[in-house]
Amino acid sequence: MEKKTMIYEEKELKAKSGWAVLILTILLYLCAIGGVIFAAMLLDSSGGESVLGCFIMTVCIIWLAFGWALFLGLKIIRPNEALVFTLFGKYIGTIKKEGFYFVNIFAVPVAPKATGDAPVIANGMIYNQQFNRKISLKTMTHDNKKQKINDLLGNPIEVGIVVTWRVVNTAKAVFNVDNFISFLSIQADSTLRDVARLYPYDSTDTDEKTLRGSSTEVSEKLKTLLQERVEVAGLEIIEARITHLAYAQEIAAAMLQRQQATAIIEARQKIVDGAVGMVEMALQKLSESNVCELDEERKAQMVSNLLVVLCGNKDAQPIVNSGSIY
Repeated sequence: MEKKTMIYEEKELKAKSGWAVLILTILLYLCAIGGVIFAAMLLDSSGGESVLGCFIMTVCIIWLAFGWALFLGLKIIRPNEALVFTLFGKYIGTIKKEGFYFVNIFAVPVAPKATGDAPVIANGMIYNQQFNRKISLKTMTHDNKKQKINDLLGNPIEVGIVVTWRVVNTAKAVFNVDNFISFLSIQADSTLRDVARLYPYDSTDTDEKTLRGSSTEVSEKLKTLLQERVEVAGLEIIEARITHLAYAQEIAAAMLQRQQATAIIEARQKIVDGAVGMVEMALQKLSESNVCELDEERKAQMVSNLLVVLCGNKDAQPIVNSGSIY
């Protein structure tokens, strides 16, 4: 029988104001100190046989010894921070609103687990320390390292992305995954590989979507697919964009030569198209103006000369003919 994994949903913990508990605890400590003094005076005046004095002394000493435990329930929440609490292993709620609160002293704040021996640090918060278990709700940036991936045409390329994200469901972030920061990093790597394989690096077809020319579409694809994969961790992907895109080192030189050849061919095509138009215009103007009559052989020679002048890589050196053209 297949065992289903429980998916936790966030719920708000109704916590009391910490100021009332703090003031009351301090007042009770002051009263306990005064009670000890008063009980000592009663016992001294009665020779140590006052029942009331013994009772007051006992109650005050017990409070002085264990009353400090109420301070364990005082919690300070700063803006864009949250605390997730469990009571005897059961999730009881999350405090996300800034303020000073008092919670059950047996309620334990839970933080994501660290991966490996090194602590997990995000926005200056260390998540595996005993006394810092707050979860940051701020918008954060995850910069993935460059990866070598094959594009749609099989060419090896180097791609890197940056992901802007934040925690929106603290219960999912803590209980559904072991560590949501590491989970996000792995899912970003996998998503980048899957999306990069769908597009070529570059293409001569202007209508084809490419990694280099269709950055907006590729970013939306990355964001949508990554959001689906990190939904279980309670994360919201705000933006996912490619920050580095280049051919792999082993084929970079060959691809550069191909790009240069393609650019030269395209430039030559434009030059030839323009030259042919100019020759046509010249012949038409000569014919309309009746400047001279040229037979087909002379027209062919004129066309050849003009194309050489217009399409040549170097400036043409004209030769003046002082005799007859025939």
